[in-house]
Amino acid sequence: MAYVLAVLDTVLGAGLLVLIFLHSGKDAGLSSAFGGGMGSFGGTSVVQKNLDRLTVVFAILFFVVTITLGFAL
Repeated sequence: MAYVLAVLDTVLGAGLLVLIFLHSGKDAGLSSAFGGGMGSFGGTSVVQKNLDRLTVVFAILFFVVTITLGFAL
């Protein structure tokens, strides 16, 4: 059980890092390569909103798995 949680924690951590790096900075970032810079009229685009949501989901899952791994050991 602990090995499965450790692997899952590693995968979620790496995925979370990738998602964080995809976020745009003040002007643009890697998310603009996927259409994030197009059509945003003063707000964030659909791609940026979905990237935000996916990052939050990964962060919550990473937190839960890390806490569970701590209790499993």
